[in-house]
Amino acid sequence: MAAELTAHQLIAAHRPTLDQALEAIRTRAYWSPHPEHPKAYGEGGSLDMAAGKAAFDALLGTRLDLGQPGTDGFVGGEVSPYGIELGVEYPHADLDVLLPAMKAGQKAWRDAGAEIRAVVCLEILKRISDRTHEFAHAVMHTSGQAFMMAFQAGGPHAQDRGLEAVAYAYVEQVRTPDTAEWTKPQGKRDPLALTKQFTPVPRGIGLVIGCNTFPTWNGYPGLFASLATGNTVLVKPHPRAVLPLALTVQVARDVLGEAGFDPNLVALAAERPGEGIAKTLATRPEIRIIDYTGSTEFGDWLEANARQAQVYTEKAGVNTVLVESAGDYKGMLSNLAFSLSLYSGQMCTTPQNLLIPRDGIRTDEGPKTFDEVVSDLARSVDGLLGDDARANALLGAIVNPDVKARLEAAAGLGEVALASREIVNPEFPGAVVRTPVVVKLDGAKPDAEAAYMSECFGPVSFAVAVDSAADAVELLRRTIREKGAMTVGAYTTDEEVEQAVQEVCLEEAAQLSLNLVGGVYVNQTAAFSDFHGSGGNPAANSALCDGAFVANRFRVVEVRREA
Repeated sequence: MAAELTAHQLIAAHRPTLDQALEAIRTRAYWSPHPEHPKAYGEGGSLDMAAGKAAFDALLGTRLDLGQPGTDGFVGGEVSPYGIELGVEYPHADLDVLLPAMKAGQKAWRDAGAEIRAVVCLEILKRISDRTHEFAHAVMHTSGQAFMMAFQAGGPHAQDRGLEAVAYAYVEQVRTPDTAEWTKPQGKRDPLALTKQFTPVPRGIGLVIGCNTFPTWNGYPGLFASLATGNTVLVKPHPRAVLPLALTVQVARDVLGEAGFDPNLVALAAERPGEGIAKTLATRPEIRIIDYTGSTEFGDWLEANARQAQVYTEKAGVNTVLVESAGDYKGMLSNLAFSLSLYSGQMCTTPQNLLIPRDGIRTDEGPKTFDEVVSDLARSVDGLLGDDARANALLGAIVNPDVKARLEAAAGLGEVALASREIVNPEFPGAVVRTPVVVKLDGAKPDAEAAYMSECFGPVSFAVAVDSAADAVELLRRTIREKGAMTVGAYTTDEEVEQAVQEVCLEEAAQLSLNLVGGVYVNQTAAFSDFHGSGGNPAANSALCDGAFVANRFRVVEVRREA
């Protein structure tokens, strides 16, 4: 098809943004081209909240036909955690038809070069950004996030992570020049002279296996890293969270076609109920890259069995906060209460274990016993969530029955310091909304160890009594080494304790936040500046985003000629 978007237009529109992203990942300073505030999207216009809600409502009960080859039927069945049926149908693919079709346009995409691929990706992100309100409702009603979180994390923050991946991909591809003139002196004889050409060559088809809780935030890095490095991308969404990624695929296919490329460079693989196509896809020879976010069990299976592919996993860990002393006791409690409550603890970065010396801690308000610290934290959570409207805006909804079952079972694991309570969402009476539970455990007892050394995904935290700060540091080390951690937090006014915690995190490769008391929380990371995961402990084998996340998605092939 004739290109509607020329290379010149794309470069003129997006090269400045790419350059700013390259500078941001170099300096690690704050930057984002995607506004966080809903009113920044043209209040009263085609991009505003009302238009986005109307666009989302118009999708309900419809068929999203992407025009993909090999479509042998349509599938659906998503039900919002807020209790409404989405009723959207998606194409189901005959993989033996779709996968070969995806490879047909790869040569042209490879030959386009790193810059053109980057600006095409940025055009895709720009069009997604223009529909942020619509995408926010799609994320909200598939993940259970409250609207403002779905808007920010599912919109601008996800788009930032996608752009960040494109920037890293571009850097790694242009590290090697396109051509080089090579001359080797030979004394009295004529020098040896070669012309060398270097081409980044994609691995093949990248498979993105989406997650239920953060379909865009966790899906965009792998999608755009693979696409920007010349690969084609097949998106396999979580069966309960198809819509946000299906809309993403639709936008990508539109942009690719308008830019003169084969739309089948990006495709969707929705599945029938119970079909479980992730394992089938993951071991097909055409799949050469896999990006996965989800359970440790399936992540381990992918790493062991998808031998033909480069596998990037973000699995699960036991996130730990060590509380040894506090220079701002109220600030610490407030910060922790928010971290435990946000999105009902359904984040891979939410703290689970709070390690506190059984003899208590020093604070700016005087000494506090173990029981006082835990009781004060419980009161802080209660204060934060005491108003039901505020609680609904922070907690969102429980994403699936497994999380609810874990929450209910946690109360039987020890002494309950903070009981979970049910909250009614008047706008969505079908939503399951629960406040966090905090359970006290004795770190010295073997039966307690079974609880705190296992991930309990959801609004469940354990206040673990330890004998000393030194014991807490060693338990922290063991937890990261054996179970992994996406995040670690520590509160201490003691320089030696701070150094000990920092050394553990450096040795065990875990991202550390120290003494957070303001508006930044241990379970939040900023694109272009913070690394999400490290790739160095069992919680994840990759980081979002660094050079290692993109560099092995392509290889450089050299052609030499006599000069």
